[in-house]
Amino acid sequence: MVRVALPNKGRLTQDIAVVLDEAGLPIRGRSERALVASLGDAFEAIFVRAEDIPEFVADGAADAGVTGWDLVRESGRSLTSLLDLEFGHCRLVVAAKDDKGPRRVEEVVSGARVATRFPRVTRAYFAERHVEVEIVTMSGAVEVAPHLGIADIVVDLTSTGSTLRVNGLSEIGTVLESTARLVARSGEPPKEELRDLTTALASVLRARGKRYLMANVPRERLDEVRKCLPGLNGPTIIELSTGAHFVAMHAVVAADLVYRTIGALKALGCEGILVTRIERLMP
Repeated sequence: MVRVALPNKGRLTQDIAVVLDEAGLPIRGRSERALVASLGDAFEAIFVRAEDIPEFVADGAADAGVTGWDLVRESGRSLTSLLDLEFGHCRLVVAAKDDKGPRRVEEVVSGARVATRFPRVTRAYFAERHVEVEIVTMSGAVEVAPHLGIADIVVDLTSTGSTLRVNGLSEIGTVLESTARLVARSGEPPKEELRDLTTALASVLRARGKRYLMANVPRERLDEVRKCLPGLNGPTIIELSTGAHFVAMHAVVAADLVYRTIGALKALGCEGILVTRIERLMP
């Protein structure tokens, strides 16, 4: 049984539950306070705090885990990213007060006090720039630190920057960009079941924002149609049994371009156009 550590609450929990369900691995048998649930015959989920998942995976309590890359980096544990899950986007940034303070990271001087929930990553970031800073570790409300005189600048997570702006802070540098990742221990090959899990989740993510389009295309317009419907590796052409004038063409297209593509195909004399959703997609 392969054990996968998942966040026990928050948006990451909701997002990974959706992806697992679409991959055919719905979370089963979990009540609100349950710590363990089934993910099918080969997998078991354990629910812990997102910030504890790197430790669970690194120590072998779980074979893999899903958490933010920012938390993986802060843990300092030797983990590898098996898959970028493409949700939970955020940035760890350096920010200073609007009315006074450095306007660029290069202006931060040695001895500056930096408030953050990410002391390990923050210290390494400034050390790379040969700036020795004093770290003020906080568990929350980091953005108020400069106004209370606790710190000169902050290093904190942001998605849109709105919280920083509301508190009179401006971004002056980016430490790292983070998304949710499927992670495992470094230095050892993943189990076959874990490779299968990675493949299944990747196929779901790859299918998002894509549509499968089919159409009957006049044979003499094929070259023109190929230009407006490239597909992943070019469209698939299939001979029809009804005659030589038309051929069937299948292709994967971006969902937000379907309306334009249909119009272009109609203008080229295509018929029988059909568009369907894609559940999974492998290259």
